[in-house]
Amino acid sequence: MFKILARFIFIFLFFISGCSIPIQNLDSRGENVICFGDSITYGVGAEKGKDYPSLLQKLLKTKVMNAGVSGDTTEGALQRLERDVLENDPYLVIVELGGNDYLNGISKKRTLSNLEEIILKIQEKGAIVAVCDISCGFFMSGYRRDFKKLAGKTGSIFIPRVLEDILTDPYLKYDNIHPNSEGYEAIAFKIYKTVRPYLK
Repeated sequence: MFKILARFIFIFLFFISGCSIPIQNLDSRGENVICFGDSITYGVGAEKGKDYPSLLQKLLKTKVMNAGVSGDTTEGALQRLERDVLENDPYLVIVELGGNDYLNGISKKRTLSNLEEIILKIQEKGAIVAVCDISCGFFMSGYRRDFKKLAGKTGSIFIPRVLEDILTDPYLKYDNIHPNSEGYEAIAFKIYKTVRPYLK
């Protein structure tokens, strides 16, 4: 209990001072890289085996688990977090969520609160967390600074503008909100470039 309280005080002090805390759990002893998200993680619009977790697995040369559920909100993700992430010995968890909250009119405050709870529970399990900024153009533009601030506040890796230059390019998208196989390849490479320096 004292450790948890001390951690929250530490995070609070760094947050109000405008600083980011160091990336947490770089000494993670977990085994699995897990991609936790919605339809972007699941791979709607991709050919078989060309969703971004599958492509990331090839880049990292290690097993990557796809824990994406199409249509999922941050609340739904919280409900399945134990089963889909915490019980699977996570080493690194890439969190890509919030788009369906936005489309369903869920408040930003509630979305960010759910995301923070997800992140902290993963970190308490001892895993590294990476937070995806899924804003693109006007879509979720009001969340850009919040995603970055949340990553800094919790000591998570921040992956900026994952969908930028993808959903505005007809050659890289399947529909208005999902990439095609080539688009997912671009996402996988963006994520790889950002997380690779932090991994053992």
